[in-house]
Amino acid sequence: MTTSPDSYSWRKSSYSNGQGGDCIEVADGLPASVPVRDSKDPEGPALTFPARAWSAFVADVKSGRIPLV
Repeated sequence: MTTSPDSYSWRKSSYSNGQGGDCIEVADGLPASVPVRDSKDPEGPALTFPARAWSAFVADVKSGRIPLV
């Protein structure tokens, strides 16, 4: 069964500045993957990452190993 991105529960990055800048949204609730999209283009495409890879990426950003620009 395929789930439509329209039915996902999207949340905006906590790093969003509230002024429509460089923001992403992440869909929660999918056990094996994490869809990510540009919050300025919610009807546009989403990239989907394996959940384990996304968790590792977020941990690296939080630790400073991957700096936010």
